[in-house]
Amino acid sequence: MGIMRLLSPVEPMARRLALFDLDNTLLAGDSDHAWGEFLIRKQLVEESTHRARNDEFYQGYLEGELDIHAYVKFTLSPILKFSQEQLNLLHTEFMREAIRPMILVKGMQLVERHRSAGDYCVIITATNAFITAPIAAEFRVDQLLATELELLGARFTGNISGIPCYRAGKVEKLERWLAENNSLQLNNSIFYSDSINDLPLLEKVTEAVAVDPDERLVIEARERGWQTLSLRR
Repeated sequence: MGIMRLLSPVEPMARRLALFDLDNTLLAGDSDHAWGEFLIRKQLVEESTHRARNDEFYQGYLEGELDIHAYVKFTLSPILKFSQEQLNLLHTEFMREAIRPMILVKGMQLVERHRSAGDYCVIITATNAFITAPIAAEFRVDQLLATELELLGARFTGNISGIPCYRAGKVEKLERWLAENNSLQLNNSIFYSDSINDLPLLEKVTEAVAVDPDERLVIEARERGWQTLSLRR
């Protein structure tokens, strides 16, 4: 008579959570700032004043002092009266002219390696969802977490809906999303970012990777022993 062996049920291995910042990480530039320049080229705004204000907001972001509510209002104000059809056409042109030239080949390859490994890929960005949703689709990620926009009917109000996906808000937004997707965990995660603004999330993940990091993140990565890589060289 053979020996009967009782096998314990095997728990399926949880998918690794691969998180990617977008601007200046997967892109060779900032999509929010590029949107402002695109509006100038389309002559939808006055050039000198819009560029000065756009540059001022961007500098505030780099310094970790961005008023994201004011920036979203500024970003959307020229298009608030546009229909959804007009917005779609405008964004198609924006993708073609401004975004695709900024997509880093190595950034696309990095996301694809994680997808091929079976990881759950998420772009998590402070930039609003109107600008970033088509970009996330280009990278074929599983999920986009971005700053969401308030709608009145079918049109944007210029206000943020919910938590801005910025600095500590990025962590809060992610943790709320994970609570609804409990097969994914921060204790099985990796996060790629260029910015000191993402330090709160970099501190939370299992593996933090500084990608072409800004000066302050270079120092943090060195002190904490985090991996540093370039997608531009």
